[in-house]
Amino acid sequence: MTDDDNLRFFRARHASFCRIVDVLRDDDALLPKLLDDAFDSFEQALQARMDAGAPVACNRGCATCCTVRVTATAPEILLIARHLWESEPDVCARIVRRVAEADMHTRFEDAQSRVALRQPCPFIDDDGACAIYPVRPLACRGHASHDRHACELAACGRIDDIPHSVAHRMVRSLVQNALQSALRDAGYTWASYELNHAVIQALSEPDAELAWRAGEDVFADAQVDDVSPAEMAQTFDWLKGIRVVPGLRPEPGYDIGR
Repeated sequence: MTDDDNLRFFRARHASFCRIVDVLRDDDALLPKLLDDAFDSFEQALQARMDAGAPVACNRGCATCCTVRVTATAPEILLIARHLWESEPDVCARIVRRVAEADMHTRFEDAQSRVALRQPCPFIDDDGACAIYPVRPLACRGHASHDRHACELAACGRIDDIPHSVAHRMVRSLVQNALQSALRDAGYTWASYELNHAVIQALSEPDAELAWRAGEDVFADAQVDDVSPAEMAQTFDWLKGIRVVPGLRPEPGYDIGR
């Protein structure tokens, strides 16, 4: 895909998210509709961009990479909370305990420290399956490897680089950035948050979704600013074709959603 293709895709996704927000701003269907659109567009675009001759080595039960820090937007976090509340009470309680315990170990750790901790993702069941797979964040969907053995070596600290899927990472970045840009334009908080900490906050506050829809930054304590909000905002404006500060011209699909 060319840079122009990436720009067109970003702008189409941004426009779609904006339309959904305009129609469903005060509706309980806002979150599932936004994320159904995000996840569907991710899968469709991915199929058109997959690297020829380089199959993905990830499959059910493989959770080797599930020790990395995961960030997500507020809609993704709130949808995960909904998913857990709607699950069987004993299942929900077990997962909540595991997330709370993991959060005690991982809170405020940066990406590099998280890998060194080797703290397993609390959403991974004993059989290696993801308990929130249908609503897993874009960050998880966009992380894919071409070499399972390399993942195992990296998890042990023996290598640093893994042959990852460029297509997964690019599409994830474009979709997530378009979602964040649309949320910003609509007046919602649009940052990225550390998953464990933010999910615990969402589960601890029954009105978190209503507060977020009212414009509150309910997950502020879990915010991750690997890239400054100002730089992110300028990049979004550039991608939308709005004139920004001279000198900032990132490549289309610049991964600021990590």
